Amino acid sequence: MKHTLSILVNNHPGVMSHVSGLFTRRGYNIDSIAVGVTDNVDVSSMTIVLNGDDFIVGQVKNQLLKLPDVLRVQDMAYASSVQRELVLISFSITETNRSEALTICNGFDVKILEMTEDSLLIEFSGNSRQVSNIISVLKPFGIREISRTGQIAIAYRNQNAV
Repeated sequence: MKHTLSILVNNHPGVMSHVSGLFTRRGYNIDSIAVGVTDNVDVSSMTIVLNGDDFIVGQVKNQLLKLPDVLRVQDMAYASSVQRELVLISFSITETNRSEALTICNGFDVKILEMTEDSLLIEFSGNSRQVSNIISVLKPFGIREISRTGQIAIAYRNQNAV
C-alpha cells in the first residue's frame, strides 16, 4: 500500500541525505521524494512516497522522529489531503494530428508552453493517476521527453472539506 509522508525538517545542508539514508539503511524503497523550503526559510518540507503496510510505515515514522533535524512526520491519508505532481511533456505532432492533440490537451486542462510545426511542450499537474493517464494518452503521438516531479501533499485543515 502506498503511503505519503509529509516531513518538516530543519533547512540545513545534508538533511535530505540523512533522511533518505535512513530508508536505505532499513532497506525501504522511496517511490518519490520532493523537497522545498516552506514560508519559514529555516524549515523545509519533504514529501516521500513509499510502499509498505501500516507497521512498516509506523517504524519509518518512529525512526525519522529520532533524527535531530526532523521536526514533524505526518502520514497523509489520500481522503484528507491534496496530493499533486507536475509533469512537463514534449511530444511530436503532425499537421494531421495537431487538432486531435490540442483537443486532448484541452480535455486535460494542460498549459501549452510551446508549439512548433512538429511538437508540443505542455505542463500538467494532477494526482499521480491523472499524470500517468495523460502520459499514456500522449504516448501514441511520440513522446520526446518527460520531466516528472515527485509527489507533494498538504493536509486539508477542515476535515469536512473533501
